[in-house]
Amino acid sequence: MARLSLIQRILAALVMLLSAGTPAAADDPKMPAGQPPSSPQADDDAAEVARAVRESWPDRPEWLDMYTAILQDESMGPNYGWFRTAVTQTRFGWDATRKKYDRDGDGKISRKEYPGADADFARLDRNHDLALTAADFSFPPSQPSPGAMVFSMADRDGNGKITREEFEAVFRAADSGSQGFLSLADLQEAFPMPSRSSLSGGDRPTKAMLVRGLFKQEIGSLQPGPRIDETAPDFTLRTSDGKSEITLSKVMGRKPVVLIFGNFTCGPFRSHAGNFEKLYQRYKDRANFVMVYVREAHPTDGWRMESNELKGVSTAQPDTYGKRVEVAQKCGRLLGLGFPMLVDTIDDAVGARYSGMPGRFYLIDRSGKIAFKNGRGPYGFKPAELEHSLILLLQEEGLTQQPQVRLGDALLESNSVQVLGDTNPARQ
Repeated sequence: MARLSLIQRILAALVMLLSAGTPAAADDPKMPAGQPPSSPQADDDAAEVARAVRESWPDRPEWLDMYTAILQDESMGPNYGWFRTAVTQTRFGWDATRKKYDRDGDGKISRKEYPGADADFARLDRNHDLALTAADFSFPPSQPSPGAMVFSMADRDGNGKITREEFEAVFRAADSGSQGFLSLADLQEAFPMPSRSSLSGGDRPTKAMLVRGLFKQEIGSLQPGPRIDETAPDFTLRTSDGKSEITLSKVMGRKPVVLIFGNFTCGPFRSHAGNFEKLYQRYKDRANFVMVYVREAHPTDGWRMESNELKGVSTAQPDTYGKRVEVAQKCGRLLGLGFPMLVDTIDDAVGARYSGMPGRFYLIDRSGKIAFKNGRGPYGFKPAELEHSLILLLQEEGLTQQPQVRLGDALLESNSVQVLGDTNPARQ
């Protein structure tokens, strides 16, 4: 009772200090309309209360960190709100992997020490120095790069993949005067230095917009989701085409499961669709891949994104299951991932249980335990990190050779669903 009273007092003080006199402006959450900026004393008090929450309530819910960050006007980034605490969890970090495979104790794992296939070792050896070291297991937050700028410009339909035709369209657009080649000036004009607003994500939301998105679970689930080595919560959901349903426990056992959560209006999730498809193509014979479609991150009646509208990705938040299915089908046609897409119920039962909004990646071992869970999106969206853990799990479970049973076969054997093979019509 005493601890509850302390928590209640902290929350009351937090709301009073962080919320007082800070209604969100229509254009700039840093400067509320018609109000003076907060005083240095108020800022100091708010920071002190936020520290008190962290120190006095170590097992506080993740949403409270996000709520505090929103009201405190923290700068968005990997250390913002719940992103600094809801980080990647994996069984296969560097220390655990070194302990298992570094037989000579020299602080690195040579090709001879790693028992897996050459192709797997090459994927683990991310810096290509012919040894596995701590550097290969470091996945810092992505930074703006020339490659990201080219990708953003070329991926005109927003499906996370650049075709040859799309790349050639970029060339033609940048080729001033149609000379048949690109000059330095052409490239500098085509890819200017990004503005500060674009680096922070653009379409800057107000505090009120973020608070609404938080409690609607559009910017993320209010629940933390299962932890490493916990049993993956079972569920049964229908496929986006409505023809069958999949029960998670019935696709586990023979192979690990890569479970991916995402939605149409989350641009960072869509940008990784090509990465997911390539993962599927590399490991589809050794792992089952399933996607769960969840609540929209940037609906037109929420935190609206101009970048989505420019790519034709625009929808209000579905308020019925049928409407969600329609948007999921549109997303499925755009992304063409190739593996089954399930649609969460309109009450977000599975997405909330797995903390799947706006996107999340899980790796589930053959016994049904969580082996990998990425950090909250979008800053925790690192498919290469998922692949690392997948390779090491496959090695641990002896799945170094490609088994003959695929997801469609396993589903057929369960007698609960129709066969679901490669669902990308381009490859059928």
